[in-house]
Amino acid sequence: MPLLARASTLLLSLTAFAVLLAAVLLVSALLVSQPAWAKGSRKAGWAPVAAEILMEAGSGKILRARNADTLTYPASLTKMMTLMLTFEALDRGTLRPDQRLVVSQHAAAMPPSRLWLAPGGTITVEQAILALVTRSANDAAVVLAEALGGSEAAFANKMTARARALGMRRTVFRNASGLPDRLQRTTARDMAILSRALIRRHAGHYAYFQRRSFDWQGTTVHGHNRLMARYPGMDGIKTGYIAASGFNLAASAVRDGRRLIAVVMGGHSAATRDTQVADLLDIGFKRPTSPARPAPATPDLVITRKSSSAAERNTAVSIAAPSAKPASAMSPAGSWSIQVGAFASRAAAARSAGDTARRLGALAAGASPEIVRSGGLYKARLAGFPATNADAACAALKAAGHGCFAVQGR
Repeated sequence: MPLLARASTLLLSLTAFAVLLAAVLLVSALLVSQPAWAKGSRKAGWAPVAAEILMEAGSGKILRARNADTLTYPASLTKMMTLMLTFEALDRGTLRPDQRLVVSQHAAAMPPSRLWLAPGGTITVEQAILALVTRSANDAAVVLAEALGGSEAAFANKMTARARALGMRRTVFRNASGLPDRLQRTTARDMAILSRALIRRHAGHYAYFQRRSFDWQGTTVHGHNRLMARYPGMDGIKTGYIAASGFNLAASAVRDGRRLIAVVMGGHSAATRDTQVADLLDIGFKRPTSPARPAPATPDLVITRKSSSAAERNTAVSIAAPSAKPASAMSPAGSWSIQVGAFASRAAAARSAGDTARRLGALAAGASPEIVRSGGLYKARLAGFPATNADAACAALKAAGHGCFAVQGR
């Protein structure tokens, strides 16, 4: 090949290479800059939403809010709605605290946090409630869901419907536990609404949220809510975490008869979330009570609407209302008790049992006051009833507006 032709060919090759090199460099530059934008976009799409809200429980007044209506993931705050529907079932009598629920394969397969329930095993309703409050057990949540809804999916529909009825306009529930589901969403405002409803509508059950531990099969199960142990006046209610939500906490505290609710979503860690909640509550307690509707004093401690004394109202912590009636004629005489409340102190329980005996008069003939320690509670009972007398005594108390249910002796 002539020298000139070779030179021309070489020049064309070099030109083509230069064009190719320039194209490669251009694409490389785009690829280098693109990930920075794309990474930021992905992070923005998946990063937890930082949101907070501070509410007066009595008036419902919002004292402070940031991103309170921005959609995020509820994580285990979901279990507050599972518990609300459970409390409502207890109040209707469709569930009993001592009722044993069977663990399905689906429930047992839930990932941690869990109690490691075995398929075919059982757990009582009250144990399941305590498992949700302390361990945030996903398997126990599904057990309750299946008992109340037939299936977890059907129960989730009931949860969403209940949320709408409460005014939680942006919340959709897809499961009973809060495990990751991209369609399960809520807002800080909706979680504050739910917290307020639990406190005000289910005062007799709210004390469950105060529990920091419970005994399960010979071991002590401890709770996740560390702030409750160190913030004065705080008595609940629920923590939550999944990667998409960050660290969540719905909290409530009382000082001088004034109750506040603080919800923080999307914390970077449990410690920073707790600090943020404490700061919110501090801000709120420094502000005067809303003049429109002062918060009632310790609404969570009322046991019945006709508790016999102020001391009783201020120490009662839970009440159950099962529908089971001691109607069995085969029960031995004197083998039944009636339970009229559960209290934070033995003295209040004894006072309630004594007052109930005097109130019943002849209906309590042969029965004697009995105080039963259960966890951190003292249950007030009158023991020694025949089955028919226990039934009649509870009927009389309920007609007068007092709480009561019968317990068969063991």
